[in-house]
Amino acid sequence: MPIYKMDGKKDGLQKYRVRINFTDSSGKSKQIDRVAYGKEVAKELERQLAYNLSDETIKKITLQQLYDEYIAVKKFEVRENSMRTIIGRLELYVLPKFKDYKLNKITSSELQKWKQYIETCTNAKKPKEKLSSSMKQNIFGEFRALMNYAVKMEYIPRNPLTVVGNFRNPYENKKEMDFYTPEEFKKYIQVAKEQAELSEQSTGSIYEWNFYVFFNIAFYTGMRKGEINALKWSDIDDNIIHVRRSIAQKLKGDDRETPPKNKSSVRDLQMPFPLINILDEHQKRYKAIDGYSDNLRICGGVKCLRDTTIEKRNEKFADIANVKKIRIHDFRHSHASLLANNGINIQEIARRLGHTNIEITWNIYSHLYPYQEEKAVEILNKIV
Repeated sequence: MPIYKMDGKKDGLQKYRVRINFTDSSGKSKQIDRVAYGKEVAKELERQLAYNLSDETIKKITLQQLYDEYIAVKKFEVRENSMRTIIGRLELYVLPKFKDYKLNKITSSELQKWKQYIETCTNAKKPKEKLSSSMKQNIFGEFRALMNYAVKMEYIPRNPLTVVGNFRNPYENKKEMDFYTPEEFKKYIQVAKEQAELSEQSTGSIYEWNFYVFFNIAFYTGMRKGEINALKWSDIDDNIIHVRRSIAQKLKGDDRETPPKNKSSVRDLQMPFPLINILDEHQKRYKAIDGYSDNLRICGGVKCLRDTTIEKRNEKFADIANVKKIRIHDFRHSHASLLANNGINIQEIARRLGHTNIEITWNIYSHLYPYQEEKAVEILNKIV
């Protein structure tokens, strides 16, 4: 059961290959290869793999043992925020029912009972509310991925979750997308500006201007909240915003700066004149303060704005402006909806939003192109 040092590092940790040789229940020689970063992590992964194979047959592995191995491997494949979500869903809704089960004992019948149990569960963050259909489907998806890993490792011959199928609720209407029209946004952002002006006049602080700038960036670029929070003055180059980082606030410890969500999220966004002017004025405010540098966050300075405070300001501005309240993420929808309703092609919208592929964008925003059918028929009618 050797550990091999490999070329390459990740986050400063050396890359290792962990190899386990074993004989399956039919007497066939097999091998498991896994990659880990860091000597101690590699040793722990080797220990877990060896422990899982120490029984007479690999089919005696429990779901808890599978989970421990899966998490040890998965944490080097996904972002830390995503890892936290995976762990939360599996530990809250799957392990309590199945952690002591041997994998070959998790039958379709047992899984149907588990689905009935999930139907009675409440949201961990909102204990008075039942799980939404989308949340139940997400939990199912994480469980399915875990069991697919077991199939890949040849611990079980097939995934029993494919038989029972995901959760469905034909009576739950899909939530309509919320967004601000340009007219609604103008009312909203005017309030944000007035609040910043009042605060500066009474306190001499420019702090409230950060929220005015934050929501302008969100509307005019469609950037994600974490991407806006991470922006530094060094990321601005004339009329271009270079999106190169994101900030995660909900991890244990201090803020964590990470790369954007995916490779497509690393992008350059050309800014319209209104946003250029807003950022120019905001930079002048910062430059008037001792200690200015291009390394300061655009919205917040030394430390970015707190998510909870952004949400409170969002509610306050919407209430004073007498417009509907939308989520922070819906400013992203507002940006995309404005472009789509003005005929910007879906590929450019996908690029500006940093989506991995155009199908994601199309699935979300295709309904904003209803006039295209009439336009297509109009063109065809001219052919004689």
